[in-house]
Amino acid sequence: MTLRRTVLTGTAGLAMVVTAAALAGCSSSSASSLSSAATTPGAPASSASSAAAAPTSSSASPGSASSAAVNPNTAAGGPPACATADLKATAGVAQGAAGSVYQVIDFTNIGTASCSLYGYPGVALAGGSPVTQIGAAASRSTQTAASLVTLAVGATGNTLLRITQAENYPQSTCSPVASTYLQIYPPNQTTPIYLAYKSTGCSSTKVNLLTVSVVQAGAGSGN
Repeated sequence: MTLRRTVLTGTAGLAMVVTAAALAGCSSSSASSLSSAATTPGAPASSASSAAAAPTSSSASPGSASSAAVNPNTAAGGPPACATADLKATAGVAQGAAGSVYQVIDFTNIGTASCSLYGYPGVALAGGSPVTQIGAAASRSTQTAASLVTLAVGATGNTLLRITQAENYPQSTCSPVASTYLQIYPPNQTTPIYLAYKSTGCSSTKVNLLTVSVVQAGAGSGN
């Protein structure tokens, strides 16, 4: 199954355009958007701590913005890297294929000035109260090279997240657990966005269910 990226005219409230087959493949996951606040109900203040810091629970370390490629605009004097507080994350189109769900995540600039995104976001499943990371953070897809994405106010960029179904692995290996959020660190940021998203994760870090792409311009869309 192949997804393609296109620019949509809307920048918020994106509808999921999913075929009947995709709906069947995505039955285990559903999503709704939250604001870009660094915390979410039940999340402790420490949730907004540096992505590179050791977690406060037995979960794996978060998707790390600190290890992302440096935004070239920082040195070139262009629009600065988009701060977490200036971004709204929403779940775009989702499609299922061969034991995986491909989920578009859109980033919209809700700030007051242009900003830029470069490289990979850090993404992981999360859940519980207080909210904590579940299992390993997403590995990185190298199919597309990173490029600078400049977002005017109201403009959108996107990334593509692949979530392998936990049911593909033995319970003894996966240690499955329900998740209720995506924990998302925008590129070059150390404060997360929590996006409401129901799925099943593997609490064991021996299994990595997630793969994320570089951020690209426009809102993501699938066939």
